Amino acid sequence: MRALLIVNPHATSTTPAGRDLLAHALASRLDLEVVHTTHRGHAAELSHRAALEGVSVVVVHGGDGTVNETVNGLLGPPHPDSVREIAQGRTPSVCVVPGGSANVFARSLGIRPDPVEATNQVLDLLASRQRRRIGLGHCDNRWFTFTAGMGVDALVVEAMEAARRAGHAATPSRYLRTTVRVFLRNARRPATLSVELPGRDPVDGVHYAFVSNTSPWTYLGAREVRTNPGTRFDSGLGVFGMRSMGTATSLRLSRQLLSATARPKNRNLVHTDDTPCVRIRSTEPAAFQIDGDHLGVRTDVTFHSVPGILDVVAPTEPD
Repeated sequence: MRALLIVNPHATSTTPAGRDLLAHALASRLDLEVVHTTHRGHAAELSHRAALEGVSVVVVHGGDGTVNETVNGLLGPPHPDSVREIAQGRTPSVCVVPGGSANVFARSLGIRPDPVEATNQVLDLLASRQRRRIGLGHCDNRWFTFTAGMGVDALVVEAMEAARRAGHAATPSRYLRTTVRVFLRNARRPATLSVELPGRDPVDGVHYAFVSNTSPWTYLGAREVRTNPGTRFDSGLGVFGMRSMGTATSLRLSRQLLSATARPKNRNLVHTDDTPCVRIRSTEPAAFQIDGDHLGVRTDVTFHSVPGILDVVAPTEPD
């Protein structure tokens, strides 16, 4: 079986020893080519080439941004009306060994967060030929694997990227501090977003909105943050938007999001766990992110769900 291992050597939790272990382990089972990324967009270039050359599996060792690039390189730009389907077997399967700071996509698939443990798990999955076919979301002519959004969450992503460029590690504590700081800085700003769900009246006065393709939405270390507990890779998209940034309301909601059993409830909450599409508009340019990658500002974005579009190497029933 031909395989390509794409390694982002600059990802948060990758190490030379871990990369060598993974490469040697995979090479003992597969006809393996190993390539390290050298620039933004390189993973997309590599995975696109792999699809054209008939590679069976693309293994990604990096963070969620590298995974997103890989998926977009494999599938190409989404069809404008979300009707494009790719037949099973036409593209390589994607296999992820976590190497970033959050690794939301891999962990949501049931891949262990520790790279060494994940390597052993992946070898077992490949040997037993375990696969899943999952749905993805797309917006702004780009696929997303687990989340996209406008407003405060995108501002947090932007701030974290700036911190990493300044040489600071993307730790859970830094992420939490950055979230609180960005939230407080923007709490008194007017709400600019409008959320439009099928069959509902538009909801104006929204401060921020997340769109999810699975649950959890993210992780704080080992703690899951669940904005849309009912959203799955085989469902439609989850939407979570807030019309209030008041301190008391936000604290109550934060406790719900960190609970293993509670579902988010608030009179200011715009919420659904399963929609085929959602449109978010802003009266002024708003920060925009996809899979934890800040992509600038937008004023009008429509998010679509496409079922059964990607083969992944993962447990059939994640823990």
